[in-house]
This record gives sequence, structure tokens and C-alpha cells, in this order.
Amino acid sequence: MAIPRFWRETPSRYNLIGTKCKNCDTIYFPPRLICPKCHRKSIGKLEPIKLKGEGEVITYTVIHDGPKQFEMQIPYIMAIIELDEGVRLTAQIVECESNEIKIGMRVKSTFRKLGEDGKAGVIHYGYKFIKA
Repeated sequence: MAIPRFWRETPSRYNLIGTKCKNCDTIYFPPRLICPKCHRKSIGKLEPIKLKGEGEVITYTVIHDGPKQFEMQIPYIMAIIELDEGVRLTAQIVECESNEIKIGMRVKSTFRKLGEDGKAGVIHYGYKFIKA
């Protein structure tokens, strides 16, 4: 299988896929195999759920001195985002200046290039967030 096809066919690569417990209706991201609330009662009762990818900024920081692979993006914004489904995740905010970001700001997911590896330049994609 070609590398680009492999990445496209990995469901969580191009979608925000979490899991929902059929016992207690709690949603998790990243996906889990066992619900931390229900424990053994949840075995086999977690189903995949596609998250909308919309939410709000809970907190953020502006990175002014980041790792080598992010030198071209400095300063950049990292935030904890609470999605409308209730799960929280950490992600980079793009297309937003550091003086524009606010706690409570609505954001939505977008899929962007995360980086490249190796001599072949294999490109990795994933989610980042933009202003809604």
C-alpha cells in the first residue's frame, strides 16, 4: 500500500474520531478501549463517534522559542480547546495573530501539514484549529 493511501485510510488521521460509552454516554478523545467511569461494564460498549471539531479556547500560550521544526512559525499559539461534545484537547491555533486570541473564542478544526520525515520527505497531516 502506498504511503499517501495508508494515511488517507486511517480514519482518525483526517477526522476527529473519539469513542462514546453506551453505558454512561461519556465521550472520549483520543479513543479509548475501556471507559474510565464504567470500567468492566463498558467492555465492548464503546462506539466510534465523529466529533464536529468545533469548540472554544479554554486557555492558551504563545510560544516565542520553539523546537527547530517550528522555527518558521514562531511565534505560534498552542491552546487547550473544549469541543462542543465536552472533550478537551491540545492543539495549535493557526491563521490567528497572538493579539487576536481570547479565552472563550470559538474555533473549528482544520487539517494541515504537521511535518515531514526522512529523506523521502513523508508528509504528516493532522488537526489544527482556526477561528470559527
